[in-house]
This record gives sequence, structure tokens and C-alpha cells, in this order.
Amino acid sequence: MPGSIDDLIPSAKQIRKEAALKETEKADQYARLAAAAEAEKQALIERLSRPSGKSEEEKIQLASTIIQRAVRNGLTEVQVYRFPNSLCTDNGRAINQQEAGWENTLMGIPKEIFELWREYLKPRGYRIGYQIIDYPGGIPGDIGITISWGD
Repeated sequence: MPGSIDDLIPSAKQIRKEAALKETEKADQYARLAAAAEAEKQALIERLSRPSGKSEEEKIQLASTIIQRAVRNGLTEVQVYRFPNSLCTDNGRAINQQEAGWENTLMGIPKEIFELWREYLKPRGYRIGYQIIDYPGGIPGDIGITISWGD
């Protein structure tokens, strides 16, 4: 038999040590991925909390395109945006409770959409709705913005 038994079958202590090292490597990799995902999420929230930089004309054109596409598909409403509740100063509480003045809690792009609706779409008979659309862990999560025009 070539080599010794110790070369063929390592001790249980050595195997446990190797297994622990592998688990540590997996945990480190998971922590790095989780940190990267969190950093990406925070960067997205930061970007969305600032104005879009689009001109009024660009915003109106985008709204027109979205609405016309929905109409061609036979819809009377369309979700135009989805955003994390952290883009509200109260994390979506006022929207969830349907409190008067909820629109004052909006920041960034969600606020721009509301202002666009108020200025250009509302006078033309369109309605807007902001609603919590998921509840991860039982707490309010993302918020959807819907524009509607049906009866």
C-alpha cells in the first residue's frame, strides 16, 4: 500500500478543522455580498431621493408615452413607479394610514411624479394613487404609484 494510513485518511480533528475553514470562507463571502448589496441599495435610495434632473418637457413626454402604451393595451390605469418607503420622511406611514397631507412626506422622484400629476395630469381628469404594495416581515415596504383615467 503506497503511503501511510495517515496520508489516506486524515484524523477527524483535521477534517473538522478543514470544515470550519470552509464555513468561515462561506460566511465571509456571504458577508461581502450582503455588504455590497446594501451599499448598492443605499446608493439607489440616495439617487432616487434627489431630483431626476429631467426637464418638464421630458417628464411630460415620459408620462404621455406610459399612458398611451397602457391605453393601447386596453388598460384604464398603470403603475408608473415603485420605490422604497425610505423615500418618504415617515417611511410610508401616512400613505399606509391614508392620512391627509401624505404627499408632504414624499422626497425625490416620487415627489416629482406627484407634482407632475398635480400640475399637468389632474387638470385633465387623471387620478393618482400611492399605495404600500408589499409588507416584508409584516411591515410596510415598497410603495407603488398608479395613474388612472377610467370611471
